Amino acid sequence: MTQNTKPGFLAKEHTIAGPGFNRWLVPPAALSIHLCIGMAYGFSVFWLPLSRAIGIKESIECGPEVGFFQELFVTHCDWSIATLGWMYTLFFVLLGSSAAIWGGWLEYVGPRKAGVVSALCWCGGMLLSALGIYLHQFWIMLLGSGVIGGVGLGLGYISPVSTLIKWFPDRRGMATGMAIMGFGGGAMIGSPLATALMKFFATETDVGVMQTLIAMAGIYFIFMMAGALSYRIPATGWQPAGWTPPVPEQNKTMVTHGHVHVKNVFKIKQFWLVWVVLCMNVSAGIGVIGMSSPMLQEVFGGQLIGIDKPFTGLDKAQLASIAGLAAGFTALLSLFNIGGRFVWASLSDWLGRKLTFIVFFVLGGLLYISIPELAMTGNKALFVAAFCLILSMYGGGFATVPAYLADLFGTQMVGAIHGRLLTAWSTAGILGPVVVNYMREYQLSLGLPREQVYNQTMLILAGLLVIGLICNLLIRPVDDKWFMTGAELEEEKRLEYKKIHAHDADEMVYTNIRSHPLTVWLAWLAVGIPLSWGIVNTLITAGKFFS
Repeated sequence: MTQNTKPGFLAKEHTIAGPGFNRWLVPPAALSIHLCIGMAYGFSVFWLPLSRAIGIKESIECGPEVGFFQELFVTHCDWSIATLGWMYTLFFVLLGSSAAIWGGWLEYVGPRKAGVVSALCWCGGMLLSALGIYLHQFWIMLLGSGVIGGVGLGLGYISPVSTLIKWFPDRRGMATGMAIMGFGGGAMIGSPLATALMKFFATETDVGVMQTLIAMAGIYFIFMMAGALSYRIPATGWQPAGWTPPVPEQNKTMVTHGHVHVKNVFKIKQFWLVWVVLCMNVSAGIGVIGMSSPMLQEVFGGQLIGIDKPFTGLDKAQLASIAGLAAGFTALLSLFNIGGRFVWASLSDWLGRKLTFIVFFVLGGLLYISIPELAMTGNKALFVAAFCLILSMYGGGFATVPAYLADLFGTQMVGAIHGRLLTAWSTAGILGPVVVNYMREYQLSLGLPREQVYNQTMLILAGLLVIGLICNLLIRPVDDKWFMTGAELEEEKRLEYKKIHAHDADEMVYTNIRSHPLTVWLAWLAVGIPLSWGIVNTLITAGKFFS
């Protein structure tokens, strides 16, 4: 007698969709997670209040005798903004490393379990950070949001990738673009929400950050759990009605029908070429993000407010005015970062991934080279347009690369392979800012005017794109020897529980509930309303730049 053990609710077997499931329910599930973890981009909204968590009105400085490691444990003085910024660094280092380490595990356990673990880590990390604020122990904050939250970031970021690509084999770029757009848009929602909550919770003796983190952890947990529990995966052999897989010999986008095992991906040159492609695109983009606001202010100075004075000749009130305009400029860039994730990824379905990245590198390089000239001629409109287009391609690179991987290495383990690739993001998160910041300081040390210190930096960033372009041009279809044999693929599917006892209908755990059209609309409204609210707030801020 065979004992029939039913899979648990979080098991991958329990998420297989039945014939009546509408695949358009999967993107809002992914968005609900990405919009929450995307707040990592907006955590800097907490730095200024936390830098006066004890002093309240003004920061109580620790003094030169207190170094970074002492600052992790001190309770008598406030943290510096530079120290708080290390949490931002940890976010993206842990995102890449955790995605690389647990990407393979995610493929076996499925997106639902990974999404639940991501929610527990991200929201639990925020709660632990709130405790760190209460005890004024920065090491607890680093452990909470930086390390534990960073793991949640990595798992949450890659959890929908493989699933969406399998649900949308006909529109891989668009599908991943929709989800990864949410990660870019998370700060648009989270930053104004955090600002409003801090204002609500602030008192004469408290800056309100601790309570804000607790409240946001609760809100995010609800959204992330709803998204994770809504994940479904297609049954074996499913494909969209009326869609015919492209024939490899006739396909210009290098879409393979084979599948590479994640354990072999580090041995394949195409993986490392794509790794460099992503790293160079992100390094240049992060460099621009880091310099956009100060560059605008220092290059145009008083011209931003109709005064013919350089940046160094402005008084305190004038500096405050142009800082407000720079905030609007930054908000505008965030919109293009988000929109580019969806638009460019969708276009890649028509252009092909390789050609899309060629456009990124060629057009981006020309824009980087042109920016110093635009700055010198004082053409603010073209200067802003160049930055907006650059940021759209920065976001587009993130959203297009998962589909690029699926084209080259197959869909079976694309989530795990994508996790390995995100170490390029971790590397770029260090490389880009280091190049920009040190070059700026070096140029200033030579006595160059502030409006000219970015010229060489732009050329260096353009050089990074040239490296990316060369690597992209070298990418060719993967050799057949790296693809799994039919027997190996079937074994992977068995281990993955993708095909469950097809011979016994009684043991199937398909989700045989037909999706009602109203359910699809409600799911999209659940993520569309907060996203629209964030976009409106960002447009209002961006409007200050043109007023």
